[in-house]
Order: sequence, then C-alpha cells, then structure tokens
Amino acid sequence: MIDLHTHTLNSDGELLPAELWRRAQVKGYRFLGITDHVDASNFEGVFARLKAAAQSLNNDDPPYLIPGLEFTHLPPALIGPLTAKARALGVPLIIVHGETLVEPVAPGTNRAALEADIDILAHPGLLTLEEAALAREKDVFLEISARKGHCLANGHVARMALEVGASLIVNTDSHAPGDLISRQQAERIAQGAGLTAAEIQSLFTNAESLARRLAGV
Repeated sequence: MIDLHTHTLNSDGELLPAELWRRAQVKGYRFLGITDHVDASNFEGVFARLKAAAQSLNNDDPPYLIPGLEFTHLPPALIGPLTAKARALGVPLIIVHGETLVEPVAPGTNRAALEADIDILAHPGLLTLEEAALAREKDVFLEISARKGHCLANGHVARMALEVGASLIVNTDSHAPGDLISRQQAERIAQGAGLTAAEIQSLFTNAESLARRLAGV
C-alpha cells in the first residue's frame, strides 16, 4: 500500500510521525507521505519537523517516509506564491486541500491549485470537466479519498478524470490510528467510485510512479 496524504500532531492528526510510520509499517505500507495542514504562518516550521522525522526514520525498513505539506483553506490567490516558496524550500510533496463538499473551501481553490506547482489535488469535490483537463495538462493527480465526508464526491471525481484522461490516486487523508487502510480496502473504495478492475490497477500504478519519483528511487 502507498499513501501520500496523511496527518500528524504537527497539524490536526493524533499521532507523532514515528507512530504513524510504525502503524503504516505494521499494515505493510511501502511509501508514506505525511502532508500536514499548513498556511503562510507555519509551512516552514512544519516541513522542518517532517523532514527531520524522515531523516531519522528512513533506513532499510519500509515504509519510506516522504515529508510534504497540504496547503489548506488558503485564499486562492495565495496558493501559487506559497507553493513556489515551498518548492524553493525543497518540499518534495505538495497537496492542496480541494473544494470538498463538507467544508467551506473558497471557490476557485481547485483551479488555483491546478495552476500551481503541486502534486495532488485532494478531495476536489464537484470539480469541472475543464478543471480535470487542466489536471491532465499539468500532470496533477486527482484524489479518490478514503476519508468520511470527503469521499462523497469520489464517483464524480472519477468520472471527470476518466472522461479527459487525468490521473487518479487513492489516499486515506488519515488523522487517527484507525484511518490507515489496506490495499484491499483501497480497492473497494475505488470500486465504489465506479472504477473497473483495470482502472483500479492504474490507481496503484500512479501511486507507485509518483512515490518513487518523490523518493528519488
């Protein structure tokens, strides 16, 4: 299993990075992205802490920990500039908190995120076909979410992505110990979004490709 969207005590998660890493290890994860919620006030400090965690935990034992950030509830005009600052800082994995149906994310967030230098647009809600096409053009992955609430639009996200050939990825958006899932659970979530067996396999191929690129392996 590969999961590139999780949270720790460095934002609103319940676990330290080491405990989240260990719980993912027990579940057989091979790559783990920790992408705590950030804005202009804390992204530098959070990345420093996650980078230190990765340096201490990455050895010969999986999962390989990829430190990242999730820019969350930003005014859309700030997404591009802050993403550029994060890249200059060396952040390898950048997610933007998309226009989920269950939170008051600012309209225009999906488009601003897709126009920035990000890797994954998380739980993008009722994204448009035009936005899905922009994700394909920018090589941004659109997320199928395992998280309660955010998963409500999974079927719509999958349909938009498939119609234009955008890449999909499945993540947990874990905040608590019980949020991590198995490969089988991920497959069932994708099946529930209306994906075929071949399309489900592509989710994991996409995750493998992105994780390896981010990890440099």
